[in-house]
This record gives sequence, structure tokens and C-alpha cells, in this order.
Amino acid sequence: MGEPAKSDQRGRKNPAAPPPGPPSDLLAAPGYGARRMYQAYLAAWNRHVDSVLTGPQFAVLSAVRAYPERDQSSLAGAVALDTSTMADLCRRLESRGLIRRTESPRDARRKLLSLTDEGAAVLSEVNRRARRLDRALLEGHDIDVAAMLNTLGARWEATAARDDLD
Repeated sequence: MGEPAKSDQRGRKNPAAPPPGPPSDLLAAPGYGARRMYQAYLAAWNRHVDSVLTGPQFAVLSAVRAYPERDQSSLAGAVALDTSTMADLCRRLESRGLIRRTESPRDARRKLLSLTDEGAAVLSEVNRRARRLDRALLEGHDIDVAAMLNTLGARWEATAARDDLD
């Protein structure tokens, strides 16, 4: 015999039906695809890379390593964060002992960033796992998907800044 029919909240029998898929107009919307990719990426990051260090925190640590003693505000742009979010992330990274924030000798309002030894060690390990995830995400593609995604990102950023779409 088959599986018994499922009941709804009132005890009525319902035939088992698969959950509905997204409507076709949603599947045609690039924003929907981008959101699905981002959600899947976050899930993969948390599972395979690091469940404590977030992607934006990783980006900040990477930028601090690449540009030591640069100010917090200029690095915010390098990792596509607004200055308020950057300040919050840097405070958290500093409290965890991963970066140092020091006042600029020229302007005390500016914070210069540098990696601590602990930050360099954490970044090295997380970077190894992140590159492994990158390879898994991009394997089997005969085009440079990473370059295409970065090109799309730049194009979408430019579109967001346009005034003629209102």
C-alpha cells in the first residue's frame, strides 16, 4: 500500500504534494538568482570555511594584510563596505585580537589598521579553507566565472548609482 495521506491542521486528509517552486517571473529576475547564490555561499562559508569569522571580516583582514597601516575609511572602499559597517567590523576584530587600530600621527580621527600575529595566523588558515571553497564552487566551468561575477558586480554597482532609472 502507499503512504497514508497527510493531514492538515484541522485533521483533513490532503494528498501529498511537492512544495511549489519559484514562479517563472522570479526565476527570470537576476536579483532573485543573486540572492539565492548569496544564501548558498553563506551556507557553504559557514559549513566549510569558518562559522565564526564572517566573509566581510575575512575581506577586512585580507585588505589589512595587503595594505598594512592604511586607514580604516580607505580600506572600507576596497572591500565594498560603508564606513559605519567597517568601523563596527574593525572594533570586533580588534576586540578579538586580530587587528590593531592606531591613531594616525597626522590626523587622530583616522584609524590605521595592522594585523596582529594572531590575526595573521587566523587569516592564513581561513584563507586556505576559503580558496578550497572557491575551487569547489567554480570547478567544472570552462569560462572564468569569477571574472564574470566581478564584472557583473561592477556593472550592478554602476546601475545602482544611476539616476535615470527612477
